[in-house]
Amino acid sequence: MNKIKDFSPLEDKLEIKFENRDLLTQSFIHRSYLNENPNFYLGHNERLEFLGDAVLELVVTEDLYKKYPDKPEGELTNWRAALVNAKMLSFVAKEIGFNEFLILSQGEKKETGKARQFILADAIEAFIGALYLDQGYNTCQKFIKEYIMKKLPHIIEAGLYKDAKSSFQEKAQEKASITPNYKVIKETGPDHQKHFSIGVFLDKELIAEGKGSSKQEAEEDAAKNALKTKGWK
Repeated sequence: MNKIKDFSPLEDKLEIKFENRDLLTQSFIHRSYLNENPNFYLGHNERLEFLGDAVLELVVTEDLYKKYPDKPEGELTNWRAALVNAKMLSFVAKEIGFNEFLILSQGEKKETGKARQFILADAIEAFIGALYLDQGYNTCQKFIKEYIMKKLPHIIEAGLYKDAKSSFQEKAQEKASITPNYKVIKETGPDHQKHFSIGVFLDKELIAEGKGSSKQEAEEDAAKNALKTKGWK
């Protein structure tokens, strides 16, 4: 089977050499590519993404816990969320140059907006999953610290961790002594192009709904709408 991408430039840039080249390749395969090439010898990257998401969260959590012993859990949670959300991960992936290595369908190659943002974010998580299987925790830790954790000072300085979900939770706990909960109200579209409608509730009361192409995006939209509904700035 001929290679569909030469990942050597990326490995050289990251100073990482994969022993299992198929793991590296698979981490960049979007589901849409297999729709057009169903007999391709590798699967898509979603299982690797599932693994990488957990590794990423553990590394970031451990690093925050050790570096900031005096910070409360709530603040560390907000910082972590700002570091591992799709917007930040896609930004990091673009910086590294992941865009040119994505393995996509012809149709998906033309999509360069928000859909590409989520594909890039998923790819960096899948890459971390592949790296974990190939070289273990310590190599993943080094990669995450070098390319993702270094964004934390800017996040703190610019207040990027103060997302709508965090703000709504703070206000709800302050004013109503209730922690908001989010529920999927509607889910449409094929697996590679899902759209979600999510409601945010205080106890059993629906406060607002939000929409997005990921659950995270829809929850954030719901929280923004809930802040407006309640008049909480």
